[in-house]
Amino acid sequence: MHRDIAALDPGDFPPQLLEIPQPPKELWVRGMLPSFDRPVLTVVGSRAATSYGRDACRALIKGLSGTDTIIVSGLALGIDAIAHEAALDAGLATVAVPGSGLSDAVLYPRNNLSLARRILEHGGALFSEYDPDMRAATWTFPQRNRIMAGLSRAVLVIEAEEKSGTLITARMAVDYNRDVFAVPGAIHTPTARGTNMLIRQGATPITSADDLRDALGFERSTTSTQLDLSHLSPEEQRVIAFLREPITRDELIRALKLPARDAIVLLSAMEIKGLIKEELGMVRIGL
Repeated sequence: MHRDIAALDPGDFPPQLLEIPQPPKELWVRGMLPSFDRPVLTVVGSRAATSYGRDACRALIKGLSGTDTIIVSGLALGIDAIAHEAALDAGLATVAVPGSGLSDAVLYPRNNLSLARRILEHGGALFSEYDPDMRAATWTFPQRNRIMAGLSRAVLVIEAEEKSGTLITARMAVDYNRDVFAVPGAIHTPTARGTNMLIRQGATPITSADDLRDALGFERSTTSTQLDLSHLSPEEQRVIAFLREPITRDELIRALKLPARDAIVLLSAMEIKGLIKEELGMVRIGL
C-alpha cells in the first residue's frame, strides 16, 4: 500500500530501543535509516522558539559538522524543525520521529511536509512505531517521546517551558540512563525556565559548540569558533567593539547601556555562536 514505507524486522530494531521499558512492538521506516551504532543526539525544544533558541540550535549543530553524529528530532514546529534543517546543512544524518504515521496523507505537522521530503531526499529517514496511516492524537506525542529518548546517547534541550512535552523527553532520558544537556537562557524568558530547571537538577549546561563536542567525546573543532565579522548584527558589532581588551561581564553589560535582560540574552546568544567566550571571569572575543 505504501511502497516507500517498510516495516522493520524485529531483528533489525535499533538495540537501544530494546533496552527501554515498553519497547515498541512495531517500527516503520521511510528512507535510509542510519546505523545506530554511531553517536545519536536527540534535540528537542519549544515549538515557540525565540530567535535566541533558533540561533543556538543552528550554531550547536553546525559545530558537530565533520562528526558521524545522527541528529534525531520530532519534526515538530520550532526547535525540532530547525534541528533537522541544521543537520542537513551541516552534512549530518538526521532521523525524524513524528507523532503520526509516515504516509503523506497523515504526516504531522502538515507545515513540515516539505521538510520531511527534504530529509528523505538527502538520505535521512522518517521513523515511527505507528501504522503508516495513523493520525496524530494528543496521546501519540508523549508515547513517541520515549522512542526519541530511547534512540539517543544524549538529549539536548534548547528552550522549554516548565510544563511541556520537551521535559517529558528529558525525564525519559534520565530514566533510560541517557545524558541530558541543556542550553541556559535568560531568567525572565518563559522558554528558558525548563532548561534552567534541568541545569539545576544536574543536566550538563551547553554554552558553545565546543561544550557540546566535549560532552559527546569529540575533539574540539579548529573552525567551530571562527568569528565571521561580515554577518554580525549591529548589536553584536557593538559588543565586539567593547572587547578590544577582555573585560568582566558586568562591565560589558554596563558599557552596552541596554536593559539587563536584553544584554544577557545578547551575550548568551553570542557565546552559543562562538563569537565571545568567558574565561577566568573575563569576557573576550571567541577567536
